[in-house]
Amino acid sequence: MGVPAPAATRTAPEALREAAASAPWYRRLLGRAARALTRAVLGRDIVAELRADRERLSADLSRRLGELYSLQQLAHVLSASLRFDEVVAEVARYAMRALDASGAVVLLAPDDGGVLEIVAAKGVLAAHLHRSIDPESEGLVLDAMRHERLELLGGGAPEGLMLFPGARARGAVAAPLRAHGVTVGAIAVADRLVGEFTADDARLLSTAATHAAVVLANARFFELIRVGKEHWEATFDALAEGIALVDAAGGIRRANTAIATMLGRPVTQVIDRHLGEALFGERAGLDALIADAREGRRSAPLVRRSEPLGRILRLTASPLAHPVPESIAVIVVEDITEQKALEGQLIQSEKLAAVGTMVSGVAHELNNPLTSIAGLSEFLLEQARTEEPAKEHLRVINEQAERASRIVRNLLSFARREPTEQGVVDLGDIAQRTVTLMSYELRRGGIEIETEIAPDMPPVIGNRDQLQQVVLNLVTNAAYAARQMPDGAPRRVVVSAAAEGERAVLRVSDSGPGIEPETLAKLFDPFFTTKPPGDGTGLGLFLSYGIAESHGGSLTAESQPGRGASFTLSLPRVPTAGAQASAGTSATGQAVQRVRRILVVDEDAAVRRLVEVLFTHDGHTVDEAADGAEAVRLALGEEYDLLIMDRGAAAGDEPLLTALARLRPGWENRTIVAAAERSSGSSGDPTSGLRMLRKPINLRDLRAAADDVWAAAGPL
Repeated sequence: MGVPAPAATRTAPEALREAAASAPWYRRLLGRAARALTRAVLGRDIVAELRADRERLSADLSRRLGELYSLQQLAHVLSASLRFDEVVAEVARYAMRALDASGAVVLLAPDDGGVLEIVAAKGVLAAHLHRSIDPESEGLVLDAMRHERLELLGGGAPEGLMLFPGARARGAVAAPLRAHGVTVGAIAVADRLVGEFTADDARLLSTAATHAAVVLANARFFELIRVGKEHWEATFDALAEGIALVDAAGGIRRANTAIATMLGRPVTQVIDRHLGEALFGERAGLDALIADAREGRRSAPLVRRSEPLGRILRLTASPLAHPVPESIAVIVVEDITEQKALEGQLIQSEKLAAVGTMVSGVAHELNNPLTSIAGLSEFLLEQARTEEPAKEHLRVINEQAERASRIVRNLLSFARREPTEQGVVDLGDIAQRTVTLMSYELRRGGIEIETEIAPDMPPVIGNRDQLQQVVLNLVTNAAYAARQMPDGAPRRVVVSAAAEGERAVLRVSDSGPGIEPETLAKLFDPFFTTKPPGDGTGLGLFLSYGIAESHGGSLTAESQPGRGASFTLSLPRVPTAGAQASAGTSATGQAVQRVRRILVVDEDAAVRRLVEVLFTHDGHTVDEAADGAEAVRLALGEEYDLLIMDRGAAAGDEPLLTALARLRPGWENRTIVAAAERSSGSSGDPTSGLRMLRKPINLRDLRAAADDVWAAAGPL
């Protein structure tokens, strides 16, 4: 067995180590040291891991906070406006900035499901703004819409990836826009400035798209409402009729421009005023109309004259179709002043037409006896054997017959609106002469008369005598009205004449008591008069109205009780500077002094007798025929130098001239047509264009017409 080395041969350190290794406490010390060393090494790794986790969590928190801040910015931007164009532009701008991209687009689908439209485009994609995209085409953005999911693609192919037809990018993210469960479009960003797009970028874009989709849908709805409101307001203000929304008390809650214009105020100053007070100066009168409208009943329109506005208004009320918390009625206000004036003119025209029909028949019956009375009295006056006392009586008979003839002719002209012979007339001169004629008598009656005649008064075409009759009637009526004023009150008549555009206008005003509206509407009716019995016939204004109409003009009246009356005669001025020659004049040729053979055709024996007496006295031969058949029989056996016929003469079923033309042409050159009214006839009337004489026949006119015929043509 081995023997340990002697102690003297081992060193002290070796001995110490051996002794310690064999001791239990030493072994425990070494174990504790080993364990402490292990714990130290492991602690350093855990700390490193914890430090790495902390840094990763901090970066993620910072990113999340950045995304949250970015989304808050988006919410703030989107809440700043509801205008659709502004919202979509801000969405695109936010997406490009938040994802650090080079470009962004927003596509929306129309309501009708047609082509898509790029409604916003920023950065490198700005050139595609307002482009239309086929929804069936290929591209990342369209895939996001069709599949309703996020699309994230990085760079791969050298040519890049397709966003939509005509647009490519190295990398892009697209997210659908969904609102109220419906995909309304898509948003996409392209080409990150640094690096590639990540899943975090896609998630942020998806979150932003969710918020933006709702705001865009609301903005679109708001835009529809805004445009509809603008269209409604434009229509509301464009209506010519005034429209007011009034409350139960009659206060105006809303009014259009027509109401404001009618009242002469801005729309803002019309609101809250009482409608009745604004239109009529008093609140009464509208309560029943508004009450019916509030209860859903349609009452008859209210037609009333507005004294403050000087107009005739018609008010119609109805409730709102869709009830509102406060009871509102819609009042339509129409200015029917001109309509009433036109209705009055139409009624007056119908009256004139009715009177014309009656007068035509009366004139025909009166003309023949008047022709005999006037003609024979004139013939007897020409006879040398008639004694002077008898001639004086004959002159009275002839003058009165001529006067009756003029009355008949005037009535016929007025009723038929057929002017007599006309020429260039100075209306201002007529007015001045009429005033001069009446001024002495008016001043004797305590009436002051004033004239305001413009020096540049334009001429008109008309009959001077008839127009003077109109002025005389108007001045006479104005003087009568002025006399009705009490002592001390002004009694004045003003006659003014001036040019107004293309018309010559004459006004006659008085300071009388005025005319009630009910009376004003009847002034131009035949036989209507406000004068006591015996002072007026009621024909003066009626005939004056007819004269104005027959001259292509108008006669109107305006009056307010207590403020006098004004009558306005308006006539068209001569269209050119050169005065037109007076119509109806003709040069009478010298009658050839030889015996003529004359055929007169008229059913009235007195007319035939007058023509026979006139021409046989001059040495001519006159044959008479009571009708067309007898005239044809006479024409078969004789040749006549002159035919004097009633316009209505006929041979059987055809006009007399047509029957005579078959026997021998040229009758139209030898014919004088006598008629109760002057007319050129219709295109199918064989008497059209022939020489016309108006009944009752004047002997001088008949002689002149016969001389013209004989001077213009040779024998048949």
